[in-house]
Amino acid sequence: LPFLRRLSDFEARYAAPSSNHAHSPTMQNDQGQPVDLYIPRKCSWTNRLIEAFDKASVQVNVGNIDPNTGMYTNANATYALSGYVRAKGESDMALAELVRKDDELA
Repeated sequence: LPFLRRLSDFEARYAAPSSNHAHSPTMQNDQGQPVDLYIPRKCSWTNRLIEAFDKASVQVNVGNIDPNTGMYTNANATYALSGYVRAKGESDMALAELVRKDDELA
């Protein structure tokens, strides 16, 4: 019976909290309009959704430079790479290709 008591103590400590709240928590912007609590990102290379539990994903900001002076222009391009791409060892190639394609478009 002590084992059963420990199990119930464990369940009491780690059980999911009950929802006794009258409403779910919401976030509001400056105008008071409700907005989403979580906005998912997409991988820039594979266009896959980067889920919240993907702890290996990264977001990289690449600074833009002026072609004449070679100085930073206070602008950047943001790329998100999923953990899947990083695990395959393709993140360096993917980032280089994304930057090259964006440079051709500019």
